[in-house]
Amino acid sequence: MLHLKADVPSFVPSSGRVMEALEARVEQAREVFRQQAAAISAMALRLDDSFGRAVQFLHGTPGHVIISGMGKSGLIGQKIAATLASTGTPSFFVHPAEAYHGDLGMITAQNTVVLLSYSGETEEVVRLLPHLRRMRVPLIGLVGCMDSTLAREVDVALDVSVAREACPNNLAPTSSTLAALAMGDALAVALIHERKFGPNDFARFHPGGSLGRRLCSHVSDLMRIAPLPLVRPHDSLRDAVLALAQGRFGLALAVDSSRKPLGIISESDLRTALETGDDPLSMPVSMIMRRDLPLIEASARMSEAEDKARQLDVDVLIATDEHGKVMGILDLRDT
Repeated sequence: MLHLKADVPSFVPSSGRVMEALEARVEQAREVFRQQAAAISAMALRLDDSFGRAVQFLHGTPGHVIISGMGKSGLIGQKIAATLASTGTPSFFVHPAEAYHGDLGMITAQNTVVLLSYSGETEEVVRLLPHLRRMRVPLIGLVGCMDSTLAREVDVALDVSVAREACPNNLAPTSSTLAALAMGDALAVALIHERKFGPNDFARFHPGGSLGRRLCSHVSDLMRIAPLPLVRPHDSLRDAVLALAQGRFGLALAVDSSRKPLGIISESDLRTALETGDDPLSMPVSMIMRRDLPLIEASARMSEAEDKARQLDVDVLIATDEHGKVMGILDLRDT
C-alpha cells in the first residue's frame, strides 16, 4: 500500500521561527523590567522631606489609616492597606464610590486618609476632598501629576510619576502602578522602623500557614517525644541498631543517666562500623558516636530551629530543656 506523507499545515511555524519568537518574548520581558527598574530609581532620586512628613502623619494616627483609590489605583491601595495592617499600622481600604454613598461613615477624625490617583483628577477621588476636609482628617496623596487637584488639596503629596508606562502603547497602568506600590511599601517599611516592629510583633498578626508556624510555633509544639531512640554510651551497636529502627529518625542518641545528650550515631555511622572489624555489633556505642550534637532548646521558636538546621545542614535537631536534658527530637521533614 502506498502511504502519502501528509503536508505540514502552513500555520505551524518552523523550529527556527519558534525560537526567534521565544527570544523576542524574553527580550520584551527584560525591557519591561528595565523600564520599571528605571522608574523606581527615578522616584527614589526625587524623594524629599514630604515623605518624612507623610510618615509622621501615619505614625501619629490614633485610629486607622484609610486607603482609597479607583480602578488599578484602588487595587494597589488594597495591597498597601493590607501591608500596613500586617506590620503594625491599623488600616483598611474604602472604595471612593461607595464612600460617596454612605461609607464616609467609616471615616472619623481619628483617621488619616491616603488617596491614590495617578492623574490627580479621578472624579470619584477628587469629589471626596471637600467632605474629608470638613472632617479635618490628615490627607496624603499618592499622585503622578503634581499640578493636579489632588496634589494641591492634600496635606502631603507624594510624587509617583513615571516617564512612561511599560505598556508599548503607553496606556495600560504598569510602571505607574508599580511606582505607587513601591511608595506604599516604602511607607510601610518606614513605619516598621518607627514602631520598632519586630518578629514577635509580626508573629501576632500571622498565626496561619507556614509563615505562622515558623513565627508562632515553638519546638516543643512539633517535636516528637516518643519513642525516642536513646542508648547509653556503654551499650552495644546491636542496641543502637534496635533503637535506631524503633525511633525512625535515622539516628540513635547516646545519653547519660540524667538524659543529657553525649553523642549521636547516624545510619551512615553504623554502616561504616559494620563494614570494619570483627563482631562490630558488640562494639560499644561510645567508640563510634559523634559528639557534635545538633541541639536546640524546646522553648525556641520554629524560626530559630529552621535557621539552625540550615546552618548545620541537618534535618533533625535534638530538643532539650533549660537544664540540657533531652525532651524530644524535631524532624523538620515532618513539619
